[in-house]
Amino acid sequence: MSTIGERLGEAGLQTGAAVLRGFERFLLRSSLVPTTPYLDPALLPWTAVVESRWEDIRAELDQVLLRHAELPNFQDISVDQATITDDDRWKTFFFFGFGFKSEGNCARCPKTTEVLEGIPGMTTAFFSILSPGKHIEAHRGPYRGVLRYHLGLRIPEPADAAGISVGGEIAHWREGGSLLFDDGYEHFAWNDTDGVRVVLFMDVERPLRRPAADLNRALIRAIAVSPFVRDGKRRHEAWEQRFEALAR
Repeated sequence: MSTIGERLGEAGLQTGAAVLRGFERFLLRSSLVPTTPYLDPALLPWTAVVESRWEDIRAELDQVLLRHAELPNFQDISVDQATITDDDRWKTFFFFGFGFKSEGNCARCPKTTEVLEGIPGMTTAFFSILSPGKHIEAHRGPYRGVLRYHLGLRIPEPADAAGISVGGEIAHWREGGSLLFDDGYEHFAWNDTDGVRVVLFMDVERPLRRPAADLNRALIRAIAVSPFVRDGKRRHEAWEQRFEALAR
């Protein structure tokens, strides 16, 4: 039987989700870009810059992958991901997360960090690493005030055996190529190849008219100081200390 506190907590989450959905409707009416599942990456000019640096980024990724087994599982950093992944076949290497900067990881990948720090409205960035045979369950993002971006870095053959479905539309990654989509639609991904699939994964602020843009940034700042993000930061810092110790 749940306690009164648990029931109140659940009610608070449901109320917050309802308020967020109402704000989303206002926000989407103010969007300066389409609200379709996939968007043309050229709508965000910085994507061309990222693509031009993809080989530099992959060279740094290759050094990270030398320690693949030591990298954290996504759910070890972000506990709510346990609803869609519960094994050790989705690894992460975080650079930024809602105001948090992983100083150690950024120092290990200075060229990648240089690229990321030049992206306007970037809120989260990490290497997303899927092992062979890994499937990510269908889910949707909690908030459509951000757009999701993937830069293909290591896409094993056959390329059409790894992909992502967003809002029922399927796409496949290619090395050096961009995918831009709205994770507010139900989406799932898979890697049915024999190799490791890696993308540079980012969330960026959705381009909006004012005042929606100002309200969106305020909400993102609030998310950055939420218990959820603070817990993720604590978990990442604990992993990073272990990672550093193993390197000595």
